[in-house]
Amino acid sequence: MSGQSDWLAPDWRAARVGVLMTTRHGGRSVAPYASMNVGVAVGDSVDAVAANRALLAHAIGARPVFMRQVHGSRVVRVGLADTGDRALVHEADACVTTETGVACVVQAADCLPVLLAAPDGRAVGAAHAGWRGLAGGVVEAAVAAVCEAAGCEARELTAWLGACIGPGAFEVGADVLDAFGTDPTVAATDPSRRFVAHTARKWLADLAGLSRDRLAGAGVERVDGGGWCTVSDPSRFFSFRRDGITGRMAAAVWIEPG
Repeated sequence: MSGQSDWLAPDWRAARVGVLMTTRHGGRSVAPYASMNVGVAVGDSVDAVAANRALLAHAIGARPVFMRQVHGSRVVRVGLADTGDRALVHEADACVTTETGVACVVQAADCLPVLLAAPDGRAVGAAHAGWRGLAGGVVEAAVAAVCEAAGCEARELTAWLGACIGPGAFEVGADVLDAFGTDPTVAATDPSRRFVAHTARKWLADLAGLSRDRLAGAGVERVDGGGWCTVSDPSRFFSFRRDGITGRMAAAVWIEPG
């Protein structure tokens, strides 16, 4: 399918694990959702979204599980019973599976997808990490759930970060700094520069960097990706902050047959 060559994937290849993130190319939707919108609650044609989700399933060779994301930290265990048009849609922001051919999927249009893989594809997981979910522990919860499902340690996991709003575009207020336990008066001296003063009462936040910090704190040592900015590349990515009315991309991780 034209446009799929533009989708994102890690440079590495993990045994029995598939990982990718769609861009806005390769689908059936028309403007302002052109063209690979997978979001059902953004105003796009129901038929176009269904066609796009079918294109995703065909491209990855697995059955996607979509969640109703609420910017929280709940993790659900999913399997084949959670796929299909009549399956229950879980209200959660992370999911984990141990079943071959089932894809854990998060939708994003500025928030950060965090995809996790255990050794030998024993389990995979996906987390939707906006700043609220990230501050609330969604990444740590997803790491713990994948480790429990796979019977492994966090240091054995591999993590990949998809595209999100970049550190030059993510303007936040003091409430966000407070959620991460950062004192606005000392943020400028923080060597990590996760928050950089922008105006008198606003800061620029590094969402991918904050996620890397949370992953490291949870014990995950191998983390790649996170270098794309959804806001600054309108030809390639949907961005809610930039456009308001827009589509959603899908970030997926799945276990392949052995």
